[in-house]
Amino acid sequence: MLSRTADHLFWMSRYTERAENTARMLNVSYETSLLPQSAASAQAGWEGLLSISELLPAYLSKHGQVTPARVMDFMVKDTQNPSSIMSCLRAVRENARAVRGTLTTELWETQNQTWLEVNRMMRSGEFERDPGKFFEWVKFRSHLSRGVTVGTMLMDESLHFMRLGTFLERADNTARLVDVKFHAVGSDDFTPMEPPSVAQAEQEYDFYHWSAILRSVSGFEVYRKVYRDVIRPDRVAELLILRPDMPRSLHASLNEVVSNLNLVAADTGSETLRHAGKLRAELAYGRIDEILATGLHAFLTQFLERVNTLGGRISREFLMPQSA
Repeated sequence: MLSRTADHLFWMSRYTERAENTARMLNVSYETSLLPQSAASAQAGWEGLLSISELLPAYLSKHGQVTPARVMDFMVKDTQNPSSIMSCLRAVRENARAVRGTLTTELWETQNQTWLEVNRMMRSGEFERDPGKFFEWVKFRSHLSRGVTVGTMLMDESLHFMRLGTFLERADNTARLVDVKFHAVGSDDFTPMEPPSVAQAEQEYDFYHWSAILRSVSGFEVYRKVYRDVIRPDRVAELLILRPDMPRSLHASLNEVVSNLNLVAADTGSETLRHAGKLRAELAYGRIDEILATGLHAFLTQFLERVNTLGGRISREFLMPQSA
């Protein structure tokens, strides 16, 4: 496969996944903002959302004060923000059009229709009238895109590069979400029990906070099925980092990355494959108590650095056009 074609397929899938993850985080922040909370907590929540995508400096330079309406506009409609939902969906369509002949008709029509429909929704003001409904639509279109991809594409290198882009982006976004959300509530010590007065005062807030984190990755029902217990921060961390059967966990994402790298790598001794396999092995054999003992923030910071390095290796080995 031409590296240019592989590059378009890889980034088409990454931007689709990024749009979905942005919609998930915005939806949780929007729903959380409707709950009773202090102004400081609300402000921290919206700032945390920008921090997840490393967009806080860019936002402040353009808008100054952090307000819910401005953050939503910046993260959804602002085409000068490369991580906004509109920018991501535009990039999806442009990459799909560049490799139109490689995609099935069903997949091309799905991507093209998503772009046409989101523009119609922006013009008609549907987003402003019901943000929650819009975010659910973005998630649905992403699910539809993946379903059509797996259901209609030939199982060759084209499909493998698309899957590779999807799960590399998912690993990056899940790690950012866990890091920012846990850091925001100061859950570094993970004390199992608080004094009764403190526990009673914060019990309701904690439930909604951790529920929101789980719902942002469609993990609330999964948590109940796996643990059958009250929501505890250490178990939320374990579910989103180490569980291979949780679809959006770091472990599950790296399993898919390694699997698809194996299918496209000509050399089984590839340094890119070795790097990915080593990262996956640490998740497969890791224990949440060891991670928490050494520091969750430090672990996730290092993970993000290594995922970024892995993305660079994939680009150099498979995606960058080779000079003559």
